[in-house]
Amino acid sequence: MAALTERLQADLNAARKGGDKPRTLLLGTILADVKNREIELRRDLTDDDVIEVLRRGIKKRRESIEMYGKGGRTDLANKERVEVDALATYLPAAVSDDEVRAAVRAAIAGGARNIGAVMGKVMPQFKGRAEGGIISAIAKEELAKSS
Repeated sequence: MAALTERLQADLNAARKGGDKPRTLLLGTILADVKNREIELRRDLTDDDVIEVLRRGIKKRRESIEMYGKGGRTDLANKERVEVDALATYLPAAVSDDEVRAAVRAAIAGGARNIGAVMGKVMPQFKGRAEGGIISAIAKEELAKSS
């Protein structure tokens, strides 16, 4: 079992003992997603796999925040924001935009001339530490400057 999965399980047990229902529900849901991913891959998950599951959970909740915001349901949007913040504590420290920008510039200097080529070179470097949307936005900016 991955160390991150063990940490999630320990936090779930602590939330149960403490009577923290929202946190218990959140961690239980994430651990179920982790188990489903393990079944899907038919192998034990690594910490990187668990981080990917956490990122998907955060992405889903951010999409929900947007939808609730459009629907005027600030109460539900705030609940989702709390969940995003709670899940973000399990992610490794994110890289700065400057680091991503430097990697994008290096990829462009190395011959990448379109967004797909740049993303193909940069994404593996930051797997699990930077969101694809941020990398894509920086890549588009830098490609526009270089052309």
